[in-house]
Amino acid sequence: MEDYSQVPFASLCGLAVIVAGWLAHCVYKWTNPACSTGRLPPGSMGLPLVGETFQFFKPSPSLDVPVFYKERLKRYGPVFKTSLVGQPVVVSMDAEVNRIIFQQEGKLFRSWYPDTTNNIFGKESIASYDGSFHKYIRSFASRLFGLESLRDVLLAEMDRNVKHSLAAWAAEPAIEVKDAVANMVFDLTAKKLIGFGPEKSRKLRKNFDAFFQGLVSFPLYFPGTTFYRCIQGRKNVQKVLKDLLKERLSAPEKRHGDFLDEVVNELQSGRGVVDEKFAVDLMAALLFASFATVSSSLTVAMKFLSGHPNVVESLKEEHEAILKKREDGRSGITWEEYKSMTFTAQVTNEIARLSNVAPGIFRKTLTDVQMKGYTIPAGWLVMISPMAVHLNPELFKDPLTFNPWRWQDESKKSTLLKNFMPFGGGIKLCVGAEFSRIQIALFLHALVTKYRWKEIKGGEVQRVSEIVFPKGYHIQIIPREG
Repeated sequence: MEDYSQVPFASLCGLAVIVAGWLAHCVYKWTNPACSTGRLPPGSMGLPLVGETFQFFKPSPSLDVPVFYKERLKRYGPVFKTSLVGQPVVVSMDAEVNRIIFQQEGKLFRSWYPDTTNNIFGKESIASYDGSFHKYIRSFASRLFGLESLRDVLLAEMDRNVKHSLAAWAAEPAIEVKDAVANMVFDLTAKKLIGFGPEKSRKLRKNFDAFFQGLVSFPLYFPGTTFYRCIQGRKNVQKVLKDLLKERLSAPEKRHGDFLDEVVNELQSGRGVVDEKFAVDLMAALLFASFATVSSSLTVAMKFLSGHPNVVESLKEEHEAILKKREDGRSGITWEEYKSMTFTAQVTNEIARLSNVAPGIFRKTLTDVQMKGYTIPAGWLVMISPMAVHLNPELFKDPLTFNPWRWQDESKKSTLLKNFMPFGGGIKLCVGAEFSRIQIALFLHALVTKYRWKEIKGGEVQRVSEIVFPKGYHIQIIPREG
């Protein structure tokens, strides 16, 4: 007599074998991605779905390149494959490869960002477009951040804003540097972009604080996570900007003297180039970019200057010489004075080299790309790491040393600048690059000529890509006598 009781067990065993085989096949495909036209760069794809994301986001307790990059550079070389937040990525720590990627923008590569970044800034942000539309939007944004506006309008307003902020900080027992600087810059840009006063702008800015944290966090979207707070912050910002835009569109003839006037004019023009959704994403991106990078850079600047009194003394000499040449000592900085700040420009370069605010610069391959003997398949992301280049001892001697004088030697300067990319490169060079430089220069001018400072608490650094201060950085601003 046959024993039918064994049939269900045998079926389950067979099903288990099939499932195990399918899982093994999926894992094999994940860890060995296909490349039909050549050899992929070396590297590991990590675990299915999560890849090597957790290792990538692990901070380093020093100024040096994080372990994620160091280990892979040693094992695979400066170009390697990995997987971040579920997407295959080729990471480039190679300066020559980076230059080629920038040069081939629109031919072999196009701008692209991981889904997590698009969720934060919107899929239709300024950085996501190519070709003629990108040129149009870049030209549009230049009405605020272009050289003409910077020289004729913003320079004087930024100068006054810096002086007002430093005077207010000097009346406090201590300030947290990044928060104070973020308020200073955001107050100005919110006023120029959307006509907000300090009270409204600071309430709005609190929602942006979560944005940057979200860029360097694992994209787990549930209450309590950093990414969840980031997306909630984005929703709040979107609502404020949507409501404001709706209000402006209801009375387009009323002028407010800000950049949003230009946006309303464009929407009312009938050309159909931009829509309301794009306008809101554009405003959010400009608001974020205008203060996030500068506040991080100036916090790093204060930390380095605190430990390098010789740099502070050289800055004082340069800026006091500017003051002595003025006929009216109470007048603001002129464009000619700004352009004459040679040593300040060197300090700004060194701050940008060490701070590395951008976690990475992403591009997407339009076709299979042959590079350094490897093939990067069409549709893959490529992540340029400015930090890895800026901290490469073969390109920058003693890379962890804060040394503005490295930019002084004209015979070496061109080589240094060739490998210097704090604001990106190619046709997608950051539209706000000069705005950031001017903001730093004006801040340093007012700081070293009118004030001194002392550290109160915090200041311990970590690096993910940029330098962060987990416990904040608190200082006291003290007016100079006389």
